[in-house]
Amino acid sequence: MPFARSLPIVGFLILMMVSGCASHKTDLNERLDEAEGLSMERALILSHAQQALGTPYRFGGNSPDGLDCSGLVEMVYQAAGIRVPRTADQQFRQLPTANAPRPGDLLFFGSRQKATHVGIYRGQGQMIHAPGSGREVVSVPLDIDYWQQRFLGAASPAP
Repeated sequence: MPFARSLPIVGFLILMMVSGCASHKTDLNERLDEAEGLSMERALILSHAQQALGTPYRFGGNSPDGLDCSGLVEMVYQAAGIRVPRTADQQFRQLPTANAPRPGDLLFFGSRQKATHVGIYRGQGQMIHAPGSGREVVSVPLDIDYWQQRFLGAASPAP
């Protein structure tokens, strides 16, 4: 049963991918404490979202060849075994809302009539998203006015 013995190692590696590299022991311990409460689905969502960093934007894209914002969400959640609607507005209207977003949850932006953009909450005030034509999937801070003024709400489709 070599596979069964490797499961703890695989779990640790996923945890390390989610928590990122730490420069000293205190940082690592803090990151491990934060990641400890994540479900396997959330760990997979964050891992796949991080792997998508640098992927070029492509309108309607939902594959590693190119992604739009809702295509990023669709691809990442599908890899974690969770189906979500295709567009940002459908995701906003159909998925269960979250009052306090947790890592792996979805963040929606737009006008009061429609969600026009979605990103994946990374934790610690950061979001991974596909920003638009000519750009790549990136991680950005959420504390800037642009995001604050357009924020509509969050959804939590992952356990």
